[in-house]
Amino acid sequence: MEADLGSVGVVVDKSSSQMCGKERWDKHKKAVSKFWDSIANFFNHLSASNLKIYQDGLMIDGGLGKKIVEEGAMKGSKNHKIIRKLMEKGAKIMKTEDLSLLKEEYNSLIKLSQTQSFLERMLAYIGYKLRKDPLMEKRDKFIAERINETLQDEEVGVLFIGVYHNVLPRISQDIIVHQVKERSKVKAYFDELVRGKDEKRFNELAEYLTSPVKIAHR
Repeated sequence: MEADLGSVGVVVDKSSSQMCGKERWDKHKKAVSKFWDSIANFFNHLSASNLKIYQDGLMIDGGLGKKIVEEGAMKGSKNHKIIRKLMEKGAKIMKTEDLSLLKEEYNSLIKLSQTQSFLERMLAYIGYKLRKDPLMEKRDKFIAERINETLQDEEVGVLFIGVYHNVLPRISQDIIVHQVKERSKVKAYFDELVRGKDEKRFNELAEYLTSPVKIAHR
């Protein structure tokens, strides 16, 4: 959601609307909002005792981590509102990401969003594309290591993570994993949103995205 993107949110919203078409992008924003409503409803019925929260982009825990979550919730992030409510029920937020890796990605996105000429934009885009996959792999490795090292026996962890991350293959085999929404289907939705032309397929995937959570056991 735009509230989760900070200073680049407006730029991303405008460019995405141009790329996907305004009608499809508006449908997407409604679907994402309903998706978070379904996630919130799931966690409303979940015990938060012995629960550790690992959040995409959260590079610190403790008091400062709590402040980041609070600020995100106040700005309208449904993701952070869910975490805030879980924290109120006793859940603990965990440092999930490496600050230096986040800075590297953020600076690339800022540079991409602020370029003016076509040539500058193309050079910034090419540079970002070359760095994106290796950077994502480093982030995924760090996130998985954090979970493997800090999630103890008898504890439950919840990972809120963007669909283009691929953390699960790096999770220790002694940790039982349940996907609240299947990554493959969510990724298919975003692929269809950005590059697809099949409106029926897009609507079917959007319906899956917004449907009540049914955990698929692995």
